[in-house]
Amino acid sequence: MEEQLGLGHGPSPSNLPAAIAELRTRRRAIILAHYYQEPDIQDIADCTGDSLELSRRAAETDADVIVFCGVHFMAETAKILNPSRLVLLPDLEAGCSLAESCPPQAFANFRARYPDHLVVSYINTSAAIKAQSDLICTSSNAVDLVRQLPEDQPILFAPDRNLGQWVQQKSGRPMVLWPGSCIVHETFSEAAVLALKQAHPEAAVIAHPECQENLLDLADFIGSTSRLLNYSRSAAAPAFIVLTEPGILHQMRRSMPNKTFLEVPGLDGCSCNACPHMRRNSMAKLWHCLETLEPRIELREDLRQRALAPIQRMLAMTR
Repeated sequence: MEEQLGLGHGPSPSNLPAAIAELRTRRRAIILAHYYQEPDIQDIADCTGDSLELSRRAAETDADVIVFCGVHFMAETAKILNPSRLVLLPDLEAGCSLAESCPPQAFANFRARYPDHLVVSYINTSAAIKAQSDLICTSSNAVDLVRQLPEDQPILFAPDRNLGQWVQQKSGRPMVLWPGSCIVHETFSEAAVLALKQAHPEAAVIAHPECQENLLDLADFIGSTSRLLNYSRSAAAPAFIVLTEPGILHQMRRSMPNKTFLEVPGLDGCSCNACPHMRRNSMAKLWHCLETLEPRIELREDLRQRALAPIQRMLAMTR
């Protein structure tokens, strides 16, 4: 892929950080990176965070160019919030299995069966799904947002059924759930967690709420990537068994070198929980998109406006 883009003619790997920094200044660009990106991308980013943090930063920036090192729906969200700015995604094919599990027409048909329900959609969705939603949430704020809704208001939650079940449990609010899921968080092995707990009895288990319920039942703490990071900083435990995409381990190990962070193998025993979509981005592709100002995120204005309203509601309701 990188050869097809002509990236072999760019800076050498050792010179990429300096070349990216120079282009960032020249383009008046901001680089946003999700915690699931490769460590070198996280290190060069202006802001590394979870979906909520990055959405807030995208909404507040005055940069001319926003480079979103994440997946397509994240860059779309930045464009929804910043229609006049150039939004770039280093690899336009960086998709999301969860977002793709909720096709717009199928969701429209599903939603039509529940006309009285308020639609709360996880931010891990396409602009087309956001445009059909009343309120967007992230794993950081989903429980709080649902608790703020009127008690007599029926709710439809999409697309992650595992997150939806967890929000139901925490909020006490029954919801109709769309049956989507994330391939990364579906591959963790309960047996592997139990084996790690036996081998490391001092370790706390921390899990992302996109994990299946049987894994969440084993967790000492459940939360978004940012909350997992903050919990591991404040908790007394010397070690942590981490049930989420392993990109977050870079931030954990860098900020807490005296603590141990253990990755959980997949169902077949392999270390295959790295998101293949997130990892499509690279330093070479980051340099290339700043050099060429491509590939760009483009949205129809009518779709953008319909997708913007539920995001703005989320930002206004988030405490």
